[in-house]
Amino acid sequence: MTRLSTHDAIVIGAGPAGTSVALTLARRGWAVAIVEKSVFPRRKVCGEYISASNLALLDQLEIADAWRANAGPEIRRVGLFSGETCAEAPMPHAKGALQAKDGRRAKKDGFGRALGRDIFDCLLLQAARSAGVEIFQPCRAVAIDPDGEAQLVRIQAGNETTMLRAPVIVAAHGSWEPGPLPSQVGKTNRRSDLFGFKAHFTGSSLAPDLMPLLVFPGGYGGMVWADHGRLSISCCIRRDMLAQLRKHPRHQSHLSAAEAVSRHLMESCRGVRDALESAEADGPWLAAGPIRPGIRSCYERGIFRVGNAAGESHPVIAEGISMALQSGWLLACELLCAPGGRAGRETAGRRYEAAWKSLFSTRVYAAAALAGIALSPGSAALMAAIVRNFPQALTLGAQLSGKTKPVPGFV
Repeated sequence: MTRLSTHDAIVIGAGPAGTSVALTLARRGWAVAIVEKSVFPRRKVCGEYISASNLALLDQLEIADAWRANAGPEIRRVGLFSGETCAEAPMPHAKGALQAKDGRRAKKDGFGRALGRDIFDCLLLQAARSAGVEIFQPCRAVAIDPDGEAQLVRIQAGNETTMLRAPVIVAAHGSWEPGPLPSQVGKTNRRSDLFGFKAHFTGSSLAPDLMPLLVFPGGYGGMVWADHGRLSISCCIRRDMLAQLRKHPRHQSHLSAAEAVSRHLMESCRGVRDALESAEADGPWLAAGPIRPGIRSCYERGIFRVGNAAGESHPVIAEGISMALQSGWLLACELLCAPGGRAGRETAGRRYEAAWKSLFSTRVYAAAALAGIALSPGSAALMAAIVRNFPQALTLGAQLSGKTKPVPGFV
């Protein structure tokens, strides 16, 4: 017999976006379930940097102390590594006093830091479990069907099927993986598709307070010190460039995608070569994609979307985790204020979408413009020349990317 479990809200995905909304709702008395397909801890393709503008929110979620205890050093400088160019400038401070509406004070950290997703996601999920969220893991959501005023989510773990019922369904499953849910998208196969790669290294010589943007032919990326002496490198590269790089010019054999990306980074950026000269890989390279930058519907067919499912910027601005955490918070706030029933959910959906666009649309468009420059050979060379002569452009870019914009609800 199939098991049936009833909740006020079901969240599909246990990344920062999903756990942010689940935690906030659960601490206000909602019965919440999270469905997560992967076993934790898990490594993910992610830049792993969290801007200082999120620190008050982390305090509100009651994980800030654990985050501070594990995260890497404060990032006080932003840089550019492109070809022979190695430039840097100050990282701007986040705006505003960090105080929540309920009067709880947040510690005034001045700068962002990075923490590996294998650690950060576990901290968030443990906090959700402690708040009373029911965790279904590893389980895959395979169908969502209407059921009167609620919806039924069918989940599978091996050969076992469970039905979850709730009026509020939140898609927090990201955007990269296609699947059967109405909130998931199909595959693409374009030459211009971007694929993401990520690796950790130990023993790097990169300055601990510096986070450089990496610009190289066919792609862009970043590097930052994370937790426990690990340097995190992440990048995006076009499908056609990756295919070209994988064909070894001497032996006419094909390199693995990871080998091709690693060689390309080292050959294209002097700053990367210098930083990794004495470093050692800490685990294999990871890959994901294609990446789907853009703004999508935040509420459609009775399903709310948060994180990359709602919309994502090009990773060139290193704001993915920030947008995930903050989108979950925005949705939870609207759901908590909305009246009950279908009409209340429709109202919450409209208000949430407006709040999402107000907070994130500028950085999505700014990231698209910056990615377009980075991916164009002539424009990338011009950008490097400008930054060499006017490094303060890096500080301005960090501001435009949203790193100083306060989260709504915190003043």
